[in-house]
Amino acid sequence: MSEFTQNPFASTHSLDTNPFDDPAPKDNPRFQNIDRRERDLERREQELNQREEHIRTHGRSNWPPFYPLIYHSISEEIPDASRPLITRLYQLWLVLLATLLVNMLACIFVLVAGASDGGKDLGGSIGYLFIIPPLSFLLWYRPIYNGYMKEQALYYYMYFFFGGFHLLFSVYMIIGIPSTGSAGLIQTIQMFSQGHLVAGILGAFATAGWTLQGVGSAFYYRQVCRVSAVIPTDD
Repeated sequence: MSEFTQNPFASTHSLDTNPFDDPAPKDNPRFQNIDRRERDLERREQELNQREEHIRTHGRSNWPPFYPLIYHSISEEIPDASRPLITRLYQLWLVLLATLLVNMLACIFVLVAGASDGGKDLGGSIGYLFIIPPLSFLLWYRPIYNGYMKEQALYYYMYFFFGGFHLLFSVYMIIGIPSTGSAGLIQTIQMFSQGHLVAGILGAFATAGWTLQGVGSAFYYRQVCRVSAVIPTDD
């Protein structure tokens, strides 16, 4: 009988939850997912604002990182099909920087070893270290970069000319003629034969770097030539 005599309006179960309270507590997985998305959106907005502020202050220049002078972005400026090639050419240029540095260190030890033309080798290697990087970037890497970005024939022709010159220069440095600033093959053999192991080992690394430059330059030069048939004739 108690079930029939109980006041149906006496139960407060339906009023336990305030309809004006937050619909989900913070430990709810759905709430956490929304909160995480909001944080991601805020982070992206901050990054975009920082990038826009950098562009307003410094322009779009982002390369070289320590003193931006130009804008360089393979992922944004180069078409998808050409990105792997340009990326490899950029990596080859970075290897050139490392090779020039090792070449200079090897020439220092060639001078310490008492080579008759060690002073000339060291002077030449220092000159190469300061002159070759900007020239190679501006004369053969940047032209082919612009060529694939803008599809203009002039940039391809510049690459063919100066890229071929860079290939010949790499072969010249591989040989390692004394007094030329190269710690290449001849210099390396002389250092090992005279018992100067440090100079010989550094020379071997330099020779390997110049060999990589020569082989890589020849390989990618041939790849670029394969597309020469479709180079636009108008600038």
